[in-house]
Amino acid sequence: MFTPTAAFRTATRRVIVPTARRSFSAAAVTKIAKNDNARKALIATAGAVAAMAAFQQDSKTYNLFGSKSTAEAVKATEEKFASYWPRNIMILFGPPGAGKGTHGPKIEDLLNIPQLSTGDMLRAAVSAGTEVGKKAEAVMKAGGLVSDDIVIGIIRDRIKEADCKFGFILDGFPRTLPQAKALDKMLASEGARVTKVIELEVPDSVLEERITGRWIHKKSGRSYHVKYAPPKTMKVDGSGKPVPDSMKDDETGEALMQRKDDTSAALVKRLQGYHGETVPILEHYRPDGIVRAVNANQGMDGVWKEILGALKRSA
Repeated sequence: MFTPTAAFRTATRRVIVPTARRSFSAAAVTKIAKNDNARKALIATAGAVAAMAAFQQDSKTYNLFGSKSTAEAVKATEEKFASYWPRNIMILFGPPGAGKGTHGPKIEDLLNIPQLSTGDMLRAAVSAGTEVGKKAEAVMKAGGLVSDDIVIGIIRDRIKEADCKFGFILDGFPRTLPQAKALDKMLASEGARVTKVIELEVPDSVLEERITGRWIHKKSGRSYHVKYAPPKTMKVDGSGKPVPDSMKDDETGEALMQRKDDTSAALVKRLQGYHGETVPILEHYRPDGIVRAVNANQGMDGVWKEILGALKRSA
């Protein structure tokens, strides 16, 4: 069954709406509008006209796209968007426990663009044995830190894949101002640029409870919390603490885990590093008018509402 994509809906809207409008004169619409039943009939008829205009002659859209089939027309329109429209390139910032793992996938689903984690990309490049992956593997085996150039190379390779043609979300990169400048240079070489930077803001005093109560599903990255978003299987002991063996992923039933650095002591150092490195990056992009702050110290629905507002072009 054919499912119209966003690009297809955009293309057909430009043709269908004028077609429906031409079917009714201004005088006729004015006269019909005085009668409630007639108004309903007008709406239904206009919808029928629109549907006929889009899907005539056994799923062939001759009136919209010449002699092309629906599938061919959709593909052609999507390729046009991918080639001539700017990609939606977003950076998602937030301190540990701010909610990136919760809201990042929702943004991904909404915009139909992938959320890219540098850790996941690095492991994939090493596993695939790409040229840059081999360089990264050699450095890691030697006990060194992967350089910014290698990370940029991994990102460059990853965003050439088909799922990134309309854009992507970067999570965990850039972490420093030099990395941000290197990213800008790489994107500029392809005629692209960062289009939105969203920071999830949470007071440091609130983060400790969030961090120490967090459990994750390692394979998918799904995040749970013993207080705010517990897994369905969670059981607690006599002191109210979760029983580790009961912490299972809702979708797969696989065991959840806690990160080694999700402790109060580690959090202090992580926050110091985050604030010291992130503020310069935000200031770097702020003159471009693309930085948006979201109050993540509220209910999930409220956070999501602010994120939706930040994503809009008018924001």
